[in-house]
Amino acid sequence: MCDYSITNVKSRPATVGDKLRTTNFGTGTRGFAAPEDPTTAVCVLPGTELAFASPISVFLNGYYIDAKQLEHKTAIFRQINREQAHMHHDAVEFPDGQLVLLTHLKDGQDATVLQLPATPKTEVEAREQGRVASAG
Repeated sequence: MCDYSITNVKSRPATVGDKLRTTNFGTGTRGFAAPEDPTTAVCVLPGTELAFASPISVFLNGYYIDAKQLEHKTAIFRQINREQAHMHHDAVEFPDGQLVLLTHLKDGQDATVLQLPATPKTEVEAREQGRVASAG
């Protein structure tokens, strides 16, 4: 399952080496899809390491008119605001610690899944690595 607003979109889990593209699914959010299958959301686990093909472009404050390019080309997938059901949770964390919601990334940016998170060893690690449950 991906972010709550993509729950009605066909999806599959990410695997190491997947080539992904930031995609607008027409549901009020963006997510990742394989370039060859833009209608299927690729769900990424928290802790997954990603390498972008070029510096990452983000919308400023979520506004689609203005965008800026970050110097980063790597990120770790995170989920934020997990206790709040009806909001975006999917985010990327950059090497400087900055978190940006995935839905604020510009469309059409290519990334590769470098590494999936390690298998959790404790119940706390498993909860942190789990996806936010859909409230839909």
